[in-house]
Amino acid sequence: MRIKTIVLASNNANKAKEIQMLLGDQVEIITQQDLNIESIPETGKTFEENACLKATTAYKKAKLPVIGDDSGLEVDCLNGQPGIHSARFAGDGASDKDNITKLLDQMTGVPLEQRTARFKCVIALIGLEELDKVNFFHGEWNGFIAEQVTGHNGFGYDPVFVDPGTQLTAAQLDQGLKNKLSHRGQAIDAVKNYLSF
Repeated sequence: MRIKTIVLASNNANKAKEIQMLLGDQVEIITQQDLNIESIPETGKTFEENACLKATTAYKKAKLPVIGDDSGLEVDCLNGQPGIHSARFAGDGASDKDNITKLLDQMTGVPLEQRTARFKCVIALIGLEELDKVNFFHGEWNGFIAEQVTGHNGFGYDPVFVDPGTQLTAAQLDQGLKNKLSHRGQAIDAVKNYLSF
């Protein structure tokens, strides 16, 4: 199946760049912003619901294949928070720094063995042969939350999420290794297999 362009149902330039890198040059990723499609409120109660909501809404307007990506960080000692609210954990319009500060504040004094966490990613893909059918792809990256920010790569919670295999934060990993390990890398690999890239 030859797809030339996939719309990412997001205005997040970092996410678009990462997905483009993961998918390779066989397809061009454009954001919904490039097509003047406005963001929609994430009213779902799960990553799956939000990914599907983003994808189906953008698809109705774009009439091109669309990826809806919903991802976030679940921290065990915070009962799975920030979860689906990861991007706005510290409030609407919060910066990555604001969200990390709130997370570390809430985890003050929590011992290392109780700082377990995971990044989750759900990708909803719509607009292929069965135009209205939504296909889901999942990825999960287990690790723990550091006590302080380390590293300059990546975005979101990357500077405080430690990969147990390397003992480095996601923000310390080079992009190639991060792509192999990450929740989004796993989900996009599943997409690539599905599209036979």
